[in-house]
Amino acid sequence: MENNNVNVINEELDLNEILRVRREKLSNLVASGKNPFEKVRYDRDAYSQDVKDDYENYEGKTVGVAGRLISKRIMGKASFAVILDGKGTIQSYLSINDLGDSYLEFKEYDIGDIIGITGRVFKTRTGEVSVHAESVELLSKSLLPLPEKYHGLKDEDTRYRQREIDLIANPEVKRTFIARSKIMSEIRKYLDGVGYLEVDTPVLQPLEIGAAARPFKTHHNALDIDMYLRIETELYLKRLIVGGFDKVYEVGRIFRNEGMDRSHNPEFTTVEMYQAYSDYIDMMNLIEDMYKTITVNVLGTDKITYQGIEIDMGKKWERLTMVEAVKKYAGVDYNDWATDEDARAVADKMGVEVEEGKNATKGHVLIAFFDKYVEDNLIQPTIIYDYPVENSPLAKRKPSNPAFTERFEYFIYAREMGNAFSELNDPIDQKERFVKQVAEKRAKGGNDARVDEDFVTALEYGLPPTGGLGFGVDRLVMLLTDSASIRDVILFPTMKPVKK
Repeated sequence: MENNNVNVINEELDLNEILRVRREKLSNLVASGKNPFEKVRYDRDAYSQDVKDDYENYEGKTVGVAGRLISKRIMGKASFAVILDGKGTIQSYLSINDLGDSYLEFKEYDIGDIIGITGRVFKTRTGEVSVHAESVELLSKSLLPLPEKYHGLKDEDTRYRQREIDLIANPEVKRTFIARSKIMSEIRKYLDGVGYLEVDTPVLQPLEIGAAARPFKTHHNALDIDMYLRIETELYLKRLIVGGFDKVYEVGRIFRNEGMDRSHNPEFTTVEMYQAYSDYIDMMNLIEDMYKTITVNVLGTDKITYQGIEIDMGKKWERLTMVEAVKKYAGVDYNDWATDEDARAVADKMGVEVEEGKNATKGHVLIAFFDKYVEDNLIQPTIIYDYPVENSPLAKRKPSNPAFTERFEYFIYAREMGNAFSELNDPIDQKERFVKQVAEKRAKGGNDARVDEDFVTALEYGLPPTGGLGFGVDRLVMLLTDSASIRDVILFPTMKPVKK
């Protein structure tokens, strides 16, 4: 134990000494009129990977490269250095014969400094593409050292809390976020290509709607009213359909004041889309084709490997009603239950816990069976449709069976990826469901929950038959980048503050 304490003390002393030395170097630079923080630009005209990939055209030419100094090897009057730029790394050869006093200044540079090098492209005797420096310049001073052993940095807390270090240390992390940007672009490209219009709706909302998710609450000082960060974009988007737009979508940041795990972050990104004169079958066809298209355009194949399991995005997705899925995986048939009491008895017999207890309906019991027996089996892309009305307050009832709604969710790798409805457009039915939902939420302590009367009023003007669908962007990025945690695909995930 004492040895550990001594090691900690020594590390702190070492760090303090490094910090002192780096600040002293900065002071000396400022005193000599060479303050690196006064630099405003640098004529960079080449990136590392471009030079390597197209060496034949770059050989012998003079280029300007710039980036972070990540290694240097001093050999007296000559040195090798490696810089990291936006596309990778490249080596440079520097000598006192070529650089004069600038070489002596370079020898004082620290790992982490931002530097610019102008020189001729060549290959070393070992065949490594390099830049023979003709000039070198300090562009920004690094006052903090990179973490020890930052190459291959694995500590998750450091990686997520200091993403900038993670990006320096782990090239694959940068590739993940480049892929995320490509995925976002492909989503927009696909929806724009089939006639959807991208729109923006408010993040700050004046009331806590009666949905199950718990919102973040804030206060608007000028209006002296409480406001809530949105938990979805749905209601405003459907009001736009009322207003005459036929196809709209929003890429929206969503906020839910709930727990965190490997697939949940309190702040996340969704895409919601609504199409007039369509239904949930149209949405099924759209999302299946969209996922296949995006996967091929981003990865070049419709077969992916996620966490060691091959997933075939290209084949026809299986489609099962919730009743069919429960019968398939639990061996229980909803249609055998004549009453709610029958359903609760079967749940008790099979040890299925139903949250609603003695008030549980057949629909509640069906949902409980689905959660326990079905979801974990849905590895390949699967659409589960026709949900009980009990957990679908915004979906239209099935005309052939009003106990169910025209709603579906789709699952990949036993994970719910998105949710869709034939949207409820009956304002009377909608108002009744909102009232019931608000009452249930208030019974659980959500005293701020209210009916969105503005939305009900919009429905009273007339919402055409509409199909709607929403999905989480972060989970799609996880899937296509083989990322195990949602924190791996959000640049700055929510973290508990460190006490200092």
